[in-house]
Amino acid sequence: MMFCTIRAEISRTGLLTAHNLIPVPWLAATLMLVLTTSAIAQLPVQTLARPPAPVIAAGDVEPNAAVLWVQSERVGTVVVELATPNDSDEMPRRFERQVDSDSDFTAKIRVQGLIPGSQQRWRAALIAAPEPALGELQSDAALAMTEQTLISAPGSTLSNQASALASHRISAAGGETHSTRAQAQSEQEDEIIGEWAIGSFRTPPDAYVATAIRFIWGGDLGGQNVCRDSEQGFEIFAAIDALAPDLFVAAGDMIYADGLCDASGRYGNPQIPASFGKATDLDGFRAHWRYSRADPGLRRVLAETAYFPTWDDHEVVNDFGPLHDTRDRPPYRAGEHLLPLGLTAMLEQNPIGEDPRTPKRLYRAVRWGQHLELLLLDTRQYRDANSAPDLPQRPKTMLGREQLTWLQQRLTHSDATWLAIVSSVPLAIPTGWPPEAGRDGWASLDGEGGFTRELLAILEHAAANGRNNLVFISADAHHAAAFRYRPFPQRPDFVVHEFISGPLSAGIEGSTEFALNSELITERLFLHAPESRDAVVDYADARHWFTFGEIAIEETGELTASLRGIDGKALYTLRLTPPSATRLAMPAPDMILGLNCKHRSSLPRAF
Repeated sequence: MMFCTIRAEISRTGLLTAHNLIPVPWLAATLMLVLTTSAIAQLPVQTLARPPAPVIAAGDVEPNAAVLWVQSERVGTVVVELATPNDSDEMPRRFERQVDSDSDFTAKIRVQGLIPGSQQRWRAALIAAPEPALGELQSDAALAMTEQTLISAPGSTLSNQASALASHRISAAGGETHSTRAQAQSEQEDEIIGEWAIGSFRTPPDAYVATAIRFIWGGDLGGQNVCRDSEQGFEIFAAIDALAPDLFVAAGDMIYADGLCDASGRYGNPQIPASFGKATDLDGFRAHWRYSRADPGLRRVLAETAYFPTWDDHEVVNDFGPLHDTRDRPPYRAGEHLLPLGLTAMLEQNPIGEDPRTPKRLYRAVRWGQHLELLLLDTRQYRDANSAPDLPQRPKTMLGREQLTWLQQRLTHSDATWLAIVSSVPLAIPTGWPPEAGRDGWASLDGEGGFTRELLAILEHAAANGRNNLVFISADAHHAAAFRYRPFPQRPDFVVHEFISGPLSAGIEGSTEFALNSELITERLFLHAPESRDAVVDYADARHWFTFGEIAIEETGELTASLRGIDGKALYTLRLTPPSATRLAMPAPDMILGLNCKHRSSLPRAF
């Protein structure tokens, strides 16, 4: 069998570029077809519009399962093919789903029976030809020319070759029927009318396997009219993609549904303008998601790694909660709740598994081998009103009773070397605007405005259970920072670290915008921020402050946290060694994930 090795570069036009090679049998046809594009270019121009490759992502990845998400641009049937890993000659698994405007042309497919710790490769395309628009068919001769072009086109040939390999089909209802060779040959009737989107992801190993892992997190994308640059797009995703992480954690504010994207950005650079306004209905929320997903860099990251999103306020509206998700001023309709609309879009537009028993639940745990348990919190859906006082006799809750109980149980029972908690709002930086409306994050500053009592209760529970392995990762502050907390003087050995990244691409906040919450006994390890937001005068300066975060854990269990700039270079690195890591042999420093293991702490500017 012929093999080729490629890594798919997925652009909005669906083009593929061969580099950074990965072995996949059925991708041989893809490379062959790419190499014949010059010949295809000599064929008559198609008169039927050819859809671009769909947007794809794999999420909620487990050792044996994953959720595959596909979004087309039109009504039809999407086909998903999942290759067998480890260079096997076995036929790929095939799935089909109908998509239409009711779900914004999205489909989710939960695949099971995967191999723990394996590289999975898959692809998706649209297979049902749409009704041609008026004027697209010009004549009988044009129709014949179009049919000949489609027969010779890359997508059609790929479909025939891949269909001949199909081992079974799984219907939209979820039933599975195994196909014979004759049935597989009949798949040639499927006419691929769009480009293939090529994806890959790695499944986590079983919980007892000590393995290295690298994950990226970030948030705050497209806010304050800092949107897709007309030349570079969301430039930071190129640096994220270059690191080839095992997973990407979206820590919230991945859209700004209450914002706009104009032709001229906040910092004066030309942008790709968006046609949407502030989201007031489901189609409005969908438009915001589609605008971001049209960025080629983001699409590559979504296609090439496991994706774990949570949300923050701007997926709905600034500083929202269930008790304050309405807005009275136009374009909003007074009294209309926005949370249900934003939540529907969040679930629809992301590869998040939906359990029928808890269909709206966003908080979840991800176990990645022996060394990592990732806990993604939902800080929005269950919170008390921001304006409510945080009193000893009636502490406020950000998580709600059920989520808090779930978190405490994970803190009690997890045997992972590290617990990384994803909080979309930071611990020590008071956020929320205007302040008189109450604090939006954990920190109070004024003593009663935040959710500090619940946070301290969580940390007390962790300390009581000997959890000296907590790392919080967050975004939302619109600058990068690292903190060390020793919240309980009576427990001096209980130490918590927090790493804040961002924005990926949004308005910059300055170091003087926030004071720190003293109740956590906070030590600031690093700060990457201008003195004030007004100090950022143009886009070249703003780029300097765009950041993302990285956690790399070695087979020994040692953890390296880094905050990286738009070019991927480390601005700050901190290395942490848990007591349990000493039982494992240490590899040579220059062999660890290719990282520079020296402790680095640098500020690009004086503060």
